[in-house]
Amino acid sequence: MISSSNARIEPGRKPAEPDPPVAVVGIGADGWRSLPEHHRDIISSAEVIIGSWRQLHLIPDTVHGERRPWPSPLVPAVEEMFAGLSGTRVVVLASGDPMFHGIGTTLCRILGTAAVTVYPLASSVSVACARLGWPVETTPVVSLVTGRIEALVPLIGDGRPFVVLSRDETSPDKICRLLRDTGHDHARVTVLSDLGSADEKITAGTAGCPPEVSSALSVVAVIPQGPTATRLPGLADDMFDHDGQITKQHVRALTVCALAPRPGEVLWDIGGGSGSVAIEFLRSTPATKAVVFEQNPQRAETIAANARKLGVGELVTVVGSAPGSVVAAAADPDIPAPDVVFIGGGLTTAGVADQAVASLGPGGRIVANAVTVESAAVLRELRQLHGGHITEIAISREHAVGRFTTMKPALPVLQWSAVMGMKPPACAAGGHHLSLVNDIQQQETVEKKP
Repeated sequence: MISSSNARIEPGRKPAEPDPPVAVVGIGADGWRSLPEHHRDIISSAEVIIGSWRQLHLIPDTVHGERRPWPSPLVPAVEEMFAGLSGTRVVVLASGDPMFHGIGTTLCRILGTAAVTVYPLASSVSVACARLGWPVETTPVVSLVTGRIEALVPLIGDGRPFVVLSRDETSPDKICRLLRDTGHDHARVTVLSDLGSADEKITAGTAGCPPEVSSALSVVAVIPQGPTATRLPGLADDMFDHDGQITKQHVRALTVCALAPRPGEVLWDIGGGSGSVAIEFLRSTPATKAVVFEQNPQRAETIAANARKLGVGELVTVVGSAPGSVVAAAADPDIPAPDVVFIGGGLTTAGVADQAVASLGPGGRIVANAVTVESAAVLRELRQLHGGHITEIAISREHAVGRFTTMKPALPVLQWSAVMGMKPPACAAGGHHLSLVNDIQQQETVEKKP
């Protein structure tokens, strides 16, 4: 064993030198001429230069490093590609700021931050905001290079200006089409192409009368007509395609509130139906993910379609019957483990509730809804085993009776919510009542009769 106290170097042998870090150098649309001298020196000293063909062509012939274009698909090849370059001075060319929706982030994640040194320039978004007079720090940005165009739907509904990094020359037209489909024909659209180069061009129009597109290298700035949707849970039922299997609007709003989504959390939704709960969970809170379990293939397709329509991308649908599908997902390294679980269907199926609870670690949260007497009995058993509390949700809607109006009640819904690892409550009797929501608390009070 060699330690710092007994290590020695044999005569005539030098210790192995660590690999030089990969230099990730940002380069603008104007290429070599705008690079700082230090960045030019780094590129000139490289033995291998990696980048897109467009970026490689920006480097002058006086630079002699071997030029290698990125393979496709890129991400799966990164680790093996750089393993074969051990001991080589490598430069990776990136657009603008490599750490802003760029290759720098990917390389740091795969190779480790110690193996990468980043030399940024201004990002195309920074330059675009400078041209438009928009504040960079408060302008939302979506990249179509790595993301889906449906991710723009919540931003359009917010009504705030935002910026889109185009994937190619077709991106501006697709953005305008989405704006028209969401009723924003008069939204202002500006295409900023080849920013910072001699070919820079800025054209403006509307979604209904799109601006001219002259380059694949563009940023699209959008000003929607105004706010048209909220991110708070409780969308109207007709916002979702469904066959009747849907958690209704008011119950859904209370359910998402009970799930209490936090940024970065993962929801498992067992018995997805239309996917409405998972979709509202994702819409309400940034950086969340959801895995929906649905045994009916047609409903699974509907869930995916609803997710696209409402602009949520971090939703995975697992087709199969619970609890088997849940067990398989728990063993799948590609499916993220849940922070919170919702059971919207299948409560009376043997093993579903047990597997849902087993999928959560200490501090994990669970919410389950029940309508039938049989499923309500399961909730009470779960409460005895795992603690938490049961809430009765009773909703009534106005209903015409002749020339009068009455309130027509919907079926009441029992909702159990708990945090794993909490001490189960002692069995208690009685309860207390609210006008529309009865909350059977862990420490129940017995109503005293006069």
